[in-house]
Amino acid sequence: MPTLKKRINITLPKTIDAVLEKISLRDGVPVATKAVELLRVALEIEEDAVWDKIAGDRDNKKAKFVSHEEAWL
Repeated sequence: MPTLKKRINITLPKTIDAVLEKISLRDGVPVATKAVELLRVALEIEEDAVWDKIAGDRDNKKAKFVSHEEAWL
C-alpha cells in the first residue's frame, strides 16, 4: 500500500543500530518510529540553536526593547 510519508534509506553503524534497537524495545515502539522521534528531537535542538544565534545577534547595546504587550499586538 502506498504511503504519503517520505521514506529515506540510511545505513547505520552497528553501535547506533544496537542502541536504537534497545531503546525501541524499551519504549515498546518499532525501530522506525523511535528513529523518527529521535530525528524530531534533534531537529528541535538545531532549531533552538538557530533561534539562540538570532537572539544573540540582536542582543547588543543598540537593541530597542519593547514591552510584552507591544510585541504581541
